[in-house]
Amino acid sequence: MALLVFAILIFLAPSSNAYWPPSPGYWPSSKVRSLSFHKGFRNLWGPQHQRLDQSTLSIWLDRTTGSGFKSVRPFRSGYFGASIKLQPGYTAGVITAFYLSNNEAHPGFHDEVDIEFLGTTFGKPYVLQTNVYIRGSGDGKIIGREMKFNLWFDPTKDFHHYAILWSPKEIIFLVDDVPIRRYPRKSSATFPVRPMWLYGSIWDASSWATEDGKYKADYKYQPFVAKYTNFKASGCSAFAPRWCHPASASPYPSGGLTSQQYGAMSFVQRHHMVYNYCQDSKRDHRLTPECWG
Repeated sequence: MALLVFAILIFLAPSSNAYWPPSPGYWPSSKVRSLSFHKGFRNLWGPQHQRLDQSTLSIWLDRTTGSGFKSVRPFRSGYFGASIKLQPGYTAGVITAFYLSNNEAHPGFHDEVDIEFLGTTFGKPYVLQTNVYIRGSGDGKIIGREMKFNLWFDPTKDFHHYAILWSPKEIIFLVDDVPIRRYPRKSSATFPVRPMWLYGSIWDASSWATEDGKYKADYKYQPFVAKYTNFKASGCSAFAPRWCHPASASPYPSGGLTSQQYGAMSFVQRHHMVYNYCQDSKRDHRLTPECWG
């Protein structure tokens, strides 16, 4: 009888892990060696707002400026990751980003693959936004391909690992090695093929970052600090021979995901995705052919 009562209590008790995704069964971050910030990156802007303490880089935003860094080398494919810890409290209007881009090489006509944390107000979770756009979308106008997620943990409490796997045939976004989004190559017109650099930054995007600009950055809460560590950037540089083998997010050397990884990704999208551009009826999907069908 006591055992039955215990079982009922366990069944009725709320589970803090109820919406944690299942194991992906494979951990690509463990296959890539960590990279020293000094060896792999350089300051891009706001050097007075960067501090390296052993292997952890802190960058911050106040009313004077934000800060950003950039990889020394450009890449044409690879695995790119960092463990990041975000600022708690009121961070509306503030963007903390980790992304690939070639904006400096192709201004106004560039490619970009983003992981962006959209700042938030008290009591509301951070939104993780993933985004892809290509060659200014071909007409000088940036066409975003955003998918947004609420995470299954508090990203201000500890470091978590966020990564982009970019291969010639797909882009996979991962959180703690769990795939959350796969963007396949449908054609060269909708996929980045030119070399990109890896960036990190924190900056004021009050015009759009939090609930479409409803809430702005409030500098009475400054400084807004983001911490990065466990940097990983491994793959084919822009100068590597053409036979350089692309990175993979799965045990398959040819790329793709296992059925277990697809299951974990499906779980995240079912329980944690809060926006998918392909499902937005306000968007002009003539400009995003990968949504067709």
